[in-house]
Amino acid sequence: MREIGRVIKFYNSFFFVKVEAEIIPCKLRGLLKRDKKVGSAVCVGDFVEISRLKDKSGVIEKIQSRRNLLIRPLVANVDRVILTFAVDAPKLHPLLLNRFIVLAEKSALDEIIICVNKIDLATEKNFLSEYESLYKILRVSAVNGEGIDDLRKILSSGVTVLAGPSGVGKSSLLNAVDKNLKLKVGKVSEKILRGKHTTRVSELIEFGDGFLVDTPGFSAVDLLEAGIDKNNLRHYFKEFADFAGACKFLNVCSHSHEPDCGVKAAVDGGKILRERYESYLTLLEEVGNQR
Repeated sequence: MREIGRVIKFYNSFFFVKVEAEIIPCKLRGLLKRDKKVGSAVCVGDFVEISRLKDKSGVIEKIQSRRNLLIRPLVANVDRVILTFAVDAPKLHPLLLNRFIVLAEKSALDEIIICVNKIDLATEKNFLSEYESLYKILRVSAVNGEGIDDLRKILSSGVTVLAGPSGVGKSSLLNAVDKNLKLKVGKVSEKILRGKHTTRVSELIEFGDGFLVDTPGFSAVDLLEAGIDKNNLRHYFKEFADFAGACKFLNVCSHSHEPDCGVKAAVDGGKILRERYESYLTLLEEVGNQR
């Protein structure tokens, strides 16, 4: 009899599959091993069908269809990414923020949230309000507790990846969410919440009724490595779609140098945030210069 579970960890050639309240170490069925395309696709977050063995281990018989897939770390069926930045120390840089957003959009996640930590240092209460028409903005402070209840609620369901540059206070936020969390997932705060891919072990860490991904290293992913090039970058700036139909060169306009461009007209008319468009042009030049 087959059972369905979720792969929560891959370590030492075993896939650890959570079936209800039980975690079962599993190997791949031989057919999956021989099919390199399928075998290499088994990753943390996958829902799989397993068969039990007499020694209480299991065998993965089949991989179920995915909703999405992160490139690095290789994690499937992620519900949301929380892009975490700080008001100051380090100062939020629009280009870096939009690079993270593009990578998240490419991964086709259900929800992208921008979390602004150190809001106690902000001179304006609605810091980053210009992005609120595009993404949910969560303003928090690990110092005074502002927004922590909202963050805790979000983390308590689904599969959440926290990502962001070093120094923005991701580990402090997790400790504010749950003072025992560091003890439970110490390697999260010590290793992987630096915006770097520093461990070979991908793992889903249980939190409430949800999971945290312990290796959110996609900040280190090259855009081309993630499958983003000069021909498709525009699709990951979602507000462009509302105005691209007005472009003279419909479906092929890069929204950079072409005449009669609907997107450029929207920027000039204040309908598209100029700093988003300028970030787009910088990233377009980057992918265009790479091979």
